[in-house]
Amino acid sequence: MSADTSVPPGAASGRLARTATGLRASGNAGLETFGEMILLGLGSLRFAVVDILRGRFAWREYVEQAWFMTRVALLPTILVAIPFGVIVAVQVGAVASQIGAVSFSGAVNGIGVLRQGAPLVTSLLMAGAVGSAICAQIGSQTVREEIDAMRVMGLNPTQRIVAPRMVAAVTVGLLLNVVVAATAMTTGYALNVGSGDVSSGTYIGSFTSFAQPSDLLLAEAKAAIFGFIATIVACHKGLSAQGGPKGVADAVNASVVISVIALAVVNVVITQGYVMLVPQRMA
Repeated sequence: MSADTSVPPGAASGRLARTATGLRASGNAGLETFGEMILLGLGSLRFAVVDILRGRFAWREYVEQAWFMTRVALLPTILVAIPFGVIVAVQVGAVASQIGAVSFSGAVNGIGVLRQGAPLVTSLLMAGAVGSAICAQIGSQTVREEIDAMRVMGLNPTQRIVAPRMVAAVTVGLLLNVVVAATAMTTGYALNVGSGDVSSGTYIGSFTSFAQPSDLLLAEAKAAIFGFIATIVACHKGLSAQGGPKGVADAVNASVVISVIALAVVNVVITQGYVMLVPQRMA
């Protein structure tokens, strides 16, 4: 006779109850974390604006952090932008050749990189390189109780640590976006024109016919928002790190994952809003 492997009704209901409780607890923790990040972001914005207007902003910390972020992210930005430009140019060129629209490859390459490619690459680098560095730095200070010491001395970590890094990240994000766009567009131009598929004048002319100043403004606005979000997430995770070196490592991992997901969602929202609200230019 085979053994009875059925689960008793009481045990099954107990598992369902525990699962529901766990999901509810995870949801509550996620909402709490989201609320804390919102408050941290608003607080850092308030401190940055007020301190700049009153002439007491930590400019030295801002310059140091901006230079640190630039050193961390500039070379990876260039190394990522070059193959990205090649991939976009090759794929667009292949499709354009199939449908007989090679003369429009400049517009597709340039606008695609400017509106989507450059901000997305910038967001990944801000989350991966800059965000992880910020989180590791602040997390180390937290587990060494340096942040608690600042609070005991009457110093606000949001004002002294988060606000300068937030402003620096926004500035560096704008810079990196320009670097990515210029590098990828130059690479695409060199590949398409160098291969003889399209002339230089046709390539540039198609881009200037369809591009508009709002495309650049959209890209820079995305870069600034992405830098802000990545910094707030990294600072929040760094300030909440606990458990020694392992806690710092866990905070860095969580910071990168949350930043990438948040930036992808925000990018979709901004892009859809731009397409619906801004009339597209016709050649």
